[in-house]
Amino acid sequence: MNVLIVGGAGYIGSHTNKLVHQKGFRTIVLDNLSRGHKELVKWGTFILGDLKNKTLLQDIFRNYSIDAVMHFSAFAYIGESYNNPAIYYQNNVANTINLLDVMLEYDIKKFIFSSSCAIFGEPQYLPIDENHPKNPINPYGWSKLMVEKILDDYDRAYDLKYVSLRYFNAS
Repeated sequence: MNVLIVGGAGYIGSHTNKLVHQKGFRTIVLDNLSRGHKELVKWGTFILGDLKNKTLLQDIFRNYSIDAVMHFSAFAYIGESYNNPAIYYQNNVANTINLLDVMLEYDIKKFIFSSSCAIFGEPQYLPIDENHPKNPINPYGWSKLMVEKILDDYDRAYDLKYVSLRYFNAS
């Protein structure tokens, strides 16, 4: 099975790449290295590139016969998201739509999304569970929640099966 790991040169993506590789899957890591580090990609095939490049995405899906996608690529600095929300919506939302659309083009229906606890906003009760209201308080959190809503729509319309991982502390 070939797994595309987008953002696999970042902290969470690189650890995931190692684990997926150890489980016997072939990994293809796509990262633009704007916030990742190539030296962290010690397993699989590394491709330098960006999700905004649909032609590159199509080439990857065509050349590597991708079976599933794990998406860890995102801007994730809260303060920066307040100061420059446009780059968060472009990178975290619009570029994810590019990825999803190319997945559908190649009939890939398995997707793991690296979301965030930031979708919940201020806790209304603890522990936070799946029924907790989702009310982000910053553009970063909103960008993650928007993608989760898009995934719901893509599942209903196109039968895209997904899981959203909502980290509270990745260390």
